[in-house]
Amino acid sequence: MKAKYLIIGAGPTGLGAANRLRELGCDDFLVLEKEGYAGGLATSFRDSKGFTWDIGGHVLFSHYDYYDRLVDEVLEGQYLKHERESWVRAAGTWTPYPFQNNIRHLPPEVRWNCVAGLLPGRRPTTTPANFHEWIETVFGSGIGEAFMWPYNFKVWATPPRDMAYDWIGERVSLVDLEMVLKNIVMERDDAGWGPNNTFLFPLHGGTGQIFTSLARRVEDRIRYNEAVVQVDAQAKTVTTATGAQFEYETLLTTAPLDLFCASWLLNPAAELVEGAGMLEHNSVWVGGVGVDTTREDSRCWMYFPDQDSPCYRVTNFHNYSPNVTARPGQQRAYMCEVSYSKHKQENLDTLMDQTVRGLVDTTLMTEADLDQVVSRYEITREHGYPVPTLGRDTALRLIQPRLEAMDIFSRGRFGGWKYEVANMDHSVMQGVEWAQRMVENKPETTYTYE
Repeated sequence: MKAKYLIIGAGPTGLGAANRLRELGCDDFLVLEKEGYAGGLATSFRDSKGFTWDIGGHVLFSHYDYYDRLVDEVLEGQYLKHERESWVRAAGTWTPYPFQNNIRHLPPEVRWNCVAGLLPGRRPTTTPANFHEWIETVFGSGIGEAFMWPYNFKVWATPPRDMAYDWIGERVSLVDLEMVLKNIVMERDDAGWGPNNTFLFPLHGGTGQIFTSLARRVEDRIRYNEAVVQVDAQAKTVTTATGAQFEYETLLTTAPLDLFCASWLLNPAAELVEGAGMLEHNSVWVGGVGVDTTREDSRCWMYFPDQDSPCYRVTNFHNYSPNVTARPGQQRAYMCEVSYSKHKQENLDTLMDQTVRGLVDTTLMTEADLDQVVSRYEITREHGYPVPTLGRDTALRLIQPRLEAMDIFSRGRFGGWKYEVANMDHSVMQGVEWAQRMVENKPETTYTYE
């Protein structure tokens, strides 16, 4: 079988590309998906107890009018709008997010350490060499120790000293000493910062409903259960585990870039293998805990820098939509996330028990709630987050131009390997903009590697 445009992966980027190609009048494309369903890391699953779970804490907020219209169309307006309410569990108490703007909630000694680290002369004035140093330069050692350093190790499963910091952009609220002091003295919270301070969520079906619906638009061009095992760039063929072979003129791959270069590509150039070896990722475990009672708690999600929970984030998933529970309005659904890697190893066999214990220890559940747990659901993904390590940009400059010279374009959360443009809206738009580049010769703006 031959297609002008062959797409690997029916996740947000692959579906964004396929849908846009069709909108532009091009039907000469084919999508290969290794699973029997669409959505990739944005898939949702319904467990045996009737609870729906996402693969981590996805929410709908956008930088693009096109994406907003697309979501509205595929969900047919069936979504809920929320004001973000997120908190940090640190030093045995709860602090509104962003942590650095609301340290008045901390115990006095911790609060003072955070302020002291911001005082004139306490922060380094040299250019930071890595993310760890950037945190101290911007936030001081007090905020670093109370939240920034332990939390970032927990979420990335990578030492901050091994990470770059130029990916941060709008993802981290910077800090101002005068504002911090004023918030303490005036006993005022500052929790409205951020691009996702309002967000949408599907009324039914979890996040996966978006991509299940989007896939229906191009269903006739998707081949499910076709796991790619080899790409011959010279012959322009892709072979799958079923033994099927597909010819192409141009290839869009949304598969993990390290896997593509080091394992799938036939006779890869030394630069591609070298670059793939420089890319690092973490893995994620998502635990769904369904409880057969309700309680008043308006929070959306919570961050956990300390060791009283193994999770880096827990989401009150039932607050996103009551329909993610088996009995809407009568149950709770806690979606819990843990990262792991060679730097941060976890025993997956005991992680659910540790997580449930952590929900109690951090006051999200009571001891009595333990008897009301009716669902314990686990999901793991080897590729969780593409880590913005110090060598990442060098690796991308080695890999991407060489692939494009062979008519291979690698985009998406792990295809592009740039966390700063890996939200759902970014991922869909990477596919959309690639399709427009192919058909209309328009430049891509979301993803760049120079």
